[in-house]
Amino acid sequence: MKGYLYIMIAIILEVLGASMLKLSEGFTMLTPTLILIGAYCLSFLFLILALKTIALSVGYSIWAGVGTVGTAFVGYFFFKESLSLLNLIGLVIIIVGVILLNIATNEVKQVNS
Repeated sequence: MKGYLYIMIAIILEVLGASMLKLSEGFTMLTPTLILIGAYCLSFLFLILALKTIALSVGYSIWAGVGTVGTAFVGYFFFKESLSLLNLIGLVIIIVGVILLNIATNEVKQVNS
C-alpha cells in the first residue's frame, strides 16, 4: 500500500512539473524553471520508491496515465485550455487502460500465489 502512496505523490509532483513547463516560458523564467526541475526530480524519486513494491508496467502506466489526465485538467482549469469531447474520451480511455493493467497484474499475482 505504501507503493501506491508514493505513486500518488509522484503523480502530483509530475503534474506540478508539467504545469511549470508552461509557466517557465522556455526556461526563461527562473522560479518556474527551478520548481519544474525540483518537481520532476522528486517525482522520479517517489516513482522509484513506488516501483519497489509495484510492477513496472503498472507503476509506470499509472504515473504516466494519471499524470496525463491530471495535466489535462490543470490546463483546463488554470490555463483556460479547451477540452473537447474527443479529448475527454481519450482521457477516459487512458484511465480505463490503467485500471485494466492493474486488474490484470492482480490476477497474475493471485494465480502465482
